Amino acid sequence: MHYLDHAATTDLRPEAAEVWLHVAGETGNASSTHGAGQHARRILEESRERLAAALGCDPIEVVLTSGGTESVNLAVQGLWRSRAEGQDAIVLPDGEHHATLDTVAALAAEGARVVPVALDAAGRIPVDGFSAALATEGAAAATALVANNEVGTVNDAAALAEAASDAGTPLHLDAVAAFGHLPLSFAALRGSAPPGAGLVALSVAGHKIGAPTGTGALVVARTARLAPLVHGGGQQRGLRSGTQDVAGAAAFAVAAELAVAEQAAEAARLGALRDRLVSGIRERVDSAELLGDPDPAGRLPGNAHLLFPGAPSESLLFLLDQAGISASAGSACQAGIAEPSHVVQALGRSEAEARSVIRFTLGRTSSEADVDAVLAAIGDAYVRVSHPGR
Repeated sequence: MHYLDHAATTDLRPEAAEVWLHVAGETGNASSTHGAGQHARRILEESRERLAAALGCDPIEVVLTSGGTESVNLAVQGLWRSRAEGQDAIVLPDGEHHATLDTVAALAAEGARVVPVALDAAGRIPVDGFSAALATEGAAAATALVANNEVGTVNDAAALAEAASDAGTPLHLDAVAAFGHLPLSFAALRGSAPPGAGLVALSVAGHKIGAPTGTGALVVARTARLAPLVHGGGQQRGLRSGTQDVAGAAAFAVAAELAVAEQAAEAARLGALRDRLVSGIRERVDSAELLGDPDPAGRLPGNAHLLFPGAPSESLLFLLDQAGISASAGSACQAGIAEPSHVVQALGRSEAEARSVIRFTLGRTSSEADVDAVLAAIGDAYVRVSHPGR
């Protein structure tokens, strides 16, 4: 099998699996005061410290979660529900992940006002448009992607955070697609923002970097005001009560350390593979169009998101799958649902175009052979789908 859907989930790192299984074989609740519990506590807090180092934050700011969706929900709902009186608006760029879009939609049903920000043609959030939205009277919170999970365009996260700081608005950044693939530091992005404003929360997920599915974190600034989603024993600053997953935290910490250590070298390697993939596809399908930022430096290193005019994604993916190639039409959260990509439409493209896109994403285990397989299959697959009967 040639797996080119690493943005959906990537291979479990052997080092993370080894730690995961070892710690899972031990008994002890990290909230218990006996020896077994305190041993689990030490592993948990050491893992939190290692994650904090990888994320560029303080250990106490790391709130462990079940993954990106929970982290996003805790951040967006938590910020809006802890808002000051008279603040009811959420600044929401177009093209965000459905974890964010659906959370904001649920809050809108409770009275939240949504202030949209249009993307540019490359899928980037314009800083001036974001700043203008932040100036909306009653802005309670803002959220934005560090990098678009579908088309791979990288936003100027530092400028977005600075705009939120200047506006006095708390900002959540969704770094699920970016963590481990781009340089990332919570402290550097937060800068000298005043308490409760600027970047106050940043979400990441373990399974995107080789940790087990079901692991994730939300970095929450010490001064942030955030209402919890889950109530109970008061663990993790009261923001996420419940017995903590020690084995998952340990495995996530190992994967995060490795991903950050390898980030620069892997970015260069994957960027070269991606560029060869894109150029090879366009040689074989001359109508294929790369979406997102055309500048390789402005997109995630492993992301190649292409429009295949006249070729429905479902049919093209089926033929690729028959050739042993795994890819996607967009976010895995929408898998199995025949809907046009909302991200592609946010770029100003038609519904028909949004139904004719394929996202190839490369990861740690990707190789030249994977690229060769796509290039060997894509030309014939496109002709069969776009010109049936030939």
